[in-house]
Amino acid sequence: MLRVLGRASSINVRKVLWTCREIGLSYDREDWGSRFMPTAVPEFLAMNPNGLVPVIEDEEGILWESNTICRYLASKHGRTDLVPATPRSRALVEQWMDWQATELNSSWRYAFLALVRQDPGYRDQEQIEASTRDWNEKIGILEKRLSSTAAFVTGDAFTLADVVIGLSVNRWLKTPLERPETPAVMAYYEKLSERPAFMEYGRDGFP
Repeated sequence: MLRVLGRASSINVRKVLWTCREIGLSYDREDWGSRFMPTAVPEFLAMNPNGLVPVIEDEEGILWESNTICRYLASKHGRTDLVPATPRSRALVEQWMDWQATELNSSWRYAFLALVRQDPGYRDQEQIEASTRDWNEKIGILEKRLSSTAAFVTGDAFTLADVVIGLSVNRWLKTPLERPETPAVMAYYEKLSERPAFMEYGRDGFP
């Protein structure tokens, strides 16, 4: 049985849960992280020295980093629809997954912590506005991409790139901020909403 460590409210944990649902994997999930079992304890740090969720454990051992976990699970179970086998097609999926983890994620951090989490350490209005602008600019990049594909991030087919970016779009739409018009992104959001796993772990869940 696959063991998934991490609270369901974490966007990174939900990437893994959505991937498991797409593959049809059963798992046992344990609540670790904010308000649950602390990740700074030796037991958890022995699994992930960064003290972050998610972590998975299967018969092969332990893995951390959400996008890596998703790629591992899809590859292990032969889901070449989610992670293509050919080098070029796989690289395109990984390119957008990496963009989500670096460029997109870094843009929303301050605004999200201020406006949704209402963290007292994130109250500087200028930084909120700067983060919001950056976030909207990154979504603008996605808007152009989806305008060209008229479907999913890498083309006509749903892949792991859509798991990680779809959850990021959901976070953007659920955060109370001013957003530009993005018809391609909104059409994409509705297309993702046809998938039961996205409704469970994205649209109907946490931001």
